[in-house]
Amino acid sequence: MPFMKGPAPIRRTIKYLEAGRLCLKDQLKILTVNYNIHGQSHQGAREFVFWHLPHIQYKNPQVQIATFKNVTPSPFIRTFYDTGDHMLIDIDGRSKDEIYEHLIRVVGKDRETLMAENIAKEKKDNPANFGVGCDRHCICEIPGQIPCPGTCPLPNHMRGKFRRANKD
Repeated sequence: MPFMKGPAPIRRTIKYLEAGRLCLKDQLKILTVNYNIHGQSHQGAREFVFWHLPHIQYKNPQVQIATFKNVTPSPFIRTFYDTGDHMLIDIDGRSKDEIYEHLIRVVGKDRETLMAENIAKEKKDNPANFGVGCDRHCICEIPGQIPCPGTCPLPNHMRGKFRRANKD
């Protein structure tokens, strides 16, 4: 598999990407991470970008995420909201897990919101669904479909016993 090449290929598997816990708030539009590739105080930011940024990108496709390397003396994360406001988060000297937990608390959705969104996503109010627990019992209730054989017999050319019968 070509995607299993490179450093830590586990980061590109679906199971790993879905394991992320950070779902950003709907108001957040842009997240930037500024760090240097050298320096001990930037180690946590480098590891955060390497290990946790794929989670965030996968879970939040509507958010633009950018990384800026070697432009700042101290690492920080800046978030931009749809109202025009922005937030600056200092990550100097923190580990990758401390940064991740801090982002979950500050810019992540709370558990109640996530649970409500999951319930709404699982609801079966799609008009294409039919059967038990849906709006329509049978596909015959949709206009343009063949009626149920129980209420109106099918034409003989559509029934299996007449199609397979010998034409002697």
